[in-house]
Amino acid sequence: MGKNVIIEMKIVKLKTIREYWEHYPQVRGQLEAWVEHVKRSNWHTPAELQADGRNVRVLPDNRAVFNIKGNDYRLVVRLNYHTMQVFVRFFGTHAEYDQINALEI
Repeated sequence: MGKNVIIEMKIVKLKTIREYWEHYPQVRGQLEAWVEHVKRSNWHTPAELQADGRNVRVLPDNRAVFNIKGNDYRLVVRLNYHTMQVFVRFFGTHAEYDQINALEI
């Protein structure tokens, strides 16, 4: 019998997330929890990501916005479902998020 191999998501440039929690220490715990959740995830489609139910809004072009710390902060990522990679594009307060275009950043 063969083993089932589960490939987990990889966060590209995890250092960027660490820099965010150094800049916003009040959300370090939430960002660490997000990192651990993503590492254990196995999303192959936007629908699977949406079904995960982690306060996420799926956007066009394989992008997603995660609400962090009760929607006080936003994390924008772009996903490559084929290679199982998550590319962090933006992190900031809700007010800072309102100043960007999540589809272009």
